Amino acid sequence: MEIAQDAYLLFVNRAIDGMVAIVGELGDPLASAQPELPGANSPQVILQHCLAVLDYWGGHVVAGRDVHRDRTAEFRASGTVSALISAAAAARQQFADDLATAEPGAPVRRPPLASTWQGPELPTQGHALLHILAELAQHHGQAELTRDILRERLHAGGAGGAGGADGAGGAGGAGDS
Repeated sequence: MEIAQDAYLLFVNRAIDGMVAIVGELGDPLASAQPELPGANSPQVILQHCLAVLDYWGGHVVAGRDVHRDRTAEFRASGTVSALISAAAAARQQFADDLATAEPGAPVRRPPLASTWQGPELPTQGHALLHILAELAQHHGQAELTRDILRERLHAGGAGGAGGADGAGGAGGAGDS
């Protein structure tokens, strides 16, 4: 089975654009607020994590670029929505460049570190690309649910609550990406 790069990129961009729309809609400071759920993350943290997934898995594992990833810091992300939207645009372009180098049937150019992958060895770049798409789809859904919870909390009387707006909620379902 083969999938054209532009078709693959369509689905990657759909997930990223969906998360960008969510943080843009929520704005500062609500985009960095966390739902009142154990281990939950803010939409801002979810998107920042996904941008790191694109950079690490697309850049390091598929394209073979040197990428330093501080996965723990992804879950402490903070900043403005406008800065995050700019970062997302840059990450999309870099990922498109990385994807252009992909050889889906070839071995990964650099294996993922154990701290970012707990599964079986990924034999090909195509497997890594599937992992990226799975992570983005999962986290896009997580961001949609998080947005809905935050909206409900806002309409119910305020944006405060457990976790506050610092984005320091932990991995909150982020899996092993």
